[in-house]
Amino acid sequence: MSQLSDYLENALINAVLRNTPYTSPATVYVGLFTSDPTDAGTGTEVSGGAYARQAVTFTAPTDGQTSNSADVLFPIATAAWGTVTHIGLFDALSGGNLLFHAPLEFEKTINISSQFKLPQNYLIVRLK
Repeated sequence: MSQLSDYLENALINAVLRNTPYTSPATVYVGLFTSDPTDAGTGTEVSGGAYARQAVTFTAPTDGQTSNSADVLFPIATAAWGTVTHIGLFDALSGGNLLFHAPLEFEKTINISSQFKLPQNYLIVRLK
């Protein structure tokens, strides 16, 4: 998951090179998409059917990378969510800014009564 959003690219450049403060989010959330969110954050995020972004925590970075420190379990779908193709990391539970995004290794169709899970260490964020 090394694709930074336009928002985060600009925030990091401003913070590192222009001495413009950047406040990191208190909590980072994972969102699911049925289309590529792109660097601009314009993809189609799953909605309805009990869907909600889920909080995620990360390990201390080593060699420019980190991963989720625990499983991330989404609620059981009360309606079909469609085929999940991409994931994104956000700075807010709803709305907010897309930080990183990536395609899934395998697309997953979520029907009613299905549940989406990201296993520990699945979300690998690399800056290289």
